[in-house]
Amino acid sequence: MEGTLTCWDGTKITLPQVTEWAFQYGRGTPCDSFSLTCLWEPEEDLLAEAVTFTAVEQGETVFTGVVDECERGWDGKGGFLTVSGRSMAARLLDNEALGMDYQVATWQDIVRDHVAPYGVQTVGSGLPAVPGFSVAVGSSEWQVVYEFCRYYGGITPRFDRLGRLVATPWEEGKRLVLGEDAAVTALTLRDQRYGVLSQILVRDKTTGAVQTVDNGDFLRRGGRCRRVLTMPGKSSYQAMRYSGSYQLERSAEELRQLELELPGAFLAWPGDLVEVRLSKPVSRGIWRVAEAVSGMDENGTYTRLVLGLPDALK
Repeated sequence: MEGTLTCWDGTKITLPQVTEWAFQYGRGTPCDSFSLTCLWEPEEDLLAEAVTFTAVEQGETVFTGVVDECERGWDGKGGFLTVSGRSMAARLLDNEALGMDYQVATWQDIVRDHVAPYGVQTVGSGLPAVPGFSVAVGSSEWQVVYEFCRYYGGITPRFDRLGRLVATPWEEGKRLVLGEDAAVTALTLRDQRYGVLSQILVRDKTTGAVQTVDNGDFLRRGGRCRRVLTMPGKSSYQAMRYSGSYQLERSAEELRQLELELPGAFLAWPGDLVEVRLSKPVSRGIWRVAEAVSGMDENGTYTRLVLGLPDALK
C-alpha cells in the first residue's frame, strides 16, 4: 500500500511503511472513509498542512479523499502515524447550499452552482432537466446533488476511487462469482420487513388531490405499511409520482441483505454484481454490492461486503 498526502500548497508527502489500513466504500451515503497506520520517526512535521490523500495498491488508485485527522507519536511499540479521512464527498457534505429556486434545473446548473466551486470533477451528464427544482435552506451541497440525481433521475450519485462525482447508472460488466469452493469466512443473510413501505399516498396541500404509489411485490407478500406524504401546493403530477416512488424505493433497499467476508482485499466495489453459488442453498443468486470494506490487520487482508437485491439498489 502506497499512501500520499498532498498539502494545500501542492507539496506531496509519501507516507512511510503502512502496517494497518481500512477503506470503507458505500453508494454515496454514508461518505466513504479511510484509516491507515504507519511506522513513524519524528522529523520535519508537515502533516498539519495535508489536505488530500491518495492510496495506490499494486499500481491502482483505490482511494482519493480529504484528510480529517493526523495523529503521530510513540509508545512502547515504537513510533506511529495514523491518518484518517473521507472521500471527496466530504467537500459537498461539509458545505451548506444557498437556498434557491430554479425555473428549470439542468445537471450543468447543479454542477456549476453546487459541485464545481469545491474543486470536484464530475462524470456523466445524461440526467433530465427538472422544472421547478428548489434548494431548501439548510441543505448541504451533497443533499442538493443527491436529490437531483436520485429523486428525479433514478440514479444514485457516488464518488469513484479517483475522487470524481459519478452520476451514471451502475456498470453491469464486472461480476464476482463465488462458487462452491469460495473461501467465505463469514456469512449472514437478513430479511428485514420493518420499515419497508407498502404504499404511499401523495397529497397536494392546496388542491387535496391524492396520488397512490404501491409497492406491489411487498403488498403481495403481506406487507402493510402506509405513509401519507404532503407536497407543497400546486405540485405537478410528475413531482408527486417521483416523491412516492422515491420513498418506496429507499425503504426497500434493506428488505433483504447478505453480509459476507472473504480473504483478500479489494475483491468487489459498490455497484458490482456478485453471483453466489455456495454449496449451502442459503443466499444463492445474484446480488449487488451496497457497501464494501477492504483492510489489512494482524490477520492479513480481508474484504467485507454488504449485498442487496439488484433491483432495489439503483
